[in-house]
Order: sequence, then structure tokens, then C-alpha cells
Amino acid sequence: MSTRKRHEIRGNRQSALLGTLAGWSMKLLVATLRLEVRDLSGIGSPETAVPPAIYILWHNRFFTVPAAWNKICRRHRQCVALTSASRDGDMVARAMAVFGLGAVRGSSSRRAVAALVGLKRALQDGRDVCLTPDGPRGPRYQIQPGVINLAESTGAPIIPVHVRFASAWRLQTWDRFVIPKPFSRVCVTFAEAITLPRRMDATAFENARLSIESLLVNGTDDA
Repeated sequence: MSTRKRHEIRGNRQSALLGTLAGWSMKLLVATLRLEVRDLSGIGSPETAVPPAIYILWHNRFFTVPAAWNKICRRHRQCVALTSASRDGDMVARAMAVFGLGAVRGSSSRRAVAALVGLKRALQDGRDVCLTPDGPRGPRYQIQPGVINLAESTGAPIIPVHVRFASAWRLQTWDRFVIPKPFSRVCVTFAEAITLPRRMDATAFENARLSIESLLVNGTDDA
């Protein structure tokens, strides 16, 4: 892959339109759900001084999370989501915009450094960031080191997000993407924040990664 292509952000009118339609479809479907949001982190309370945070959730779980975040945070917090630099990433970014979330474009395979810089800048500017640490291509339910690097270098707390579905469709994709069935019950939990120490050695870094991975897996109903 050429240097130019590695740094290219892809998108066109078609991906913009499809992404916006997807966002509104998500919003309409979520409106039918019995959506329960549990906030163990304190982010939903304006009186709680929770610093800009890193939300992490599995790639196949994000369908209901923008609406859940909106329900408790929209009026007093801002958030950006990391999406890939591909046209699929453009669609996701456009869908997230329907819910009022911004986007930082990049992934481990394209624009990785630019994405990391963008996420750090968002946290410094007082915005939360949202990552799917097993995306964009897996392996499913395995945390990649990027999120640990981000938390370690910025001091921002990590907030695991657990999503459980009473009834849902699971697509035949690498992540078995989950779409809740209309009028079903969905529970989204923003768990207690985790703050990592700065400048960990390799052993402490890997232990932190495995511990957070285990915590996120344990909050997943089909893992």
C-alpha cells in the first residue's frame, strides 16, 4: 500500500448518504426499545467531576450505545468516536453524527498515528472518546494495545461499556454484529472508571490489557 493511500481518508456522497440513513434507522429502531441505562461511572451526573474519559465496548455492541450515551450525557458532555479511514468508516461517522457524536478517522492499519493524535487532542479539549478495541477487523473480543497506550499516555480513565440484549439478530460478519429486535429490552451499563498508571513496563502493560479484556468479556452475554 502506498504512503498516500495509508494516509487517505475515504468517503463520498454515497457513503455519506448511506451512513446518515443508517443513523436515522438506528434512531428509529432504538426508539422502540425498552432501553435501560445504568451509570456506575458518574458520567451522567453534571455534578460529578468525571474527567474526559475513554469509553470502550466491543465492535459488535455499538448499535444502541450512542442513544444510551445521549440519554444521560448529551446535555453536559461531548464525545468523538474512532472510525476507520475507509468508506465503511465514513458511513459509521455519518451515522454517529445523527446522534451528535463527532469522529476521529483512522485505525491500526491506516492513519494510526494521526488517529492517536486526534484522540489525544479530543481528550485535551475536554471531550470523551469512544473506541471499539477489537475493531475494525478483530480478532473478536480481544483488546488491541492502542487503547492502553492512549490511557497510559493521557491519564484519561477507561470506562468499559457493557451491552446486553434480551432478543437480537446476529449478523454473519467477523464480529457477529448484534442488532436488537424491535420492542425488546436492552441494558447498557457504563461501568466504574479505571485509571491506569503512567509509564508502565511491558509486564504491567500486558497485565492491564488482559485485566480490562477479561472485564469487558465478562460483561458480554454471548462471549
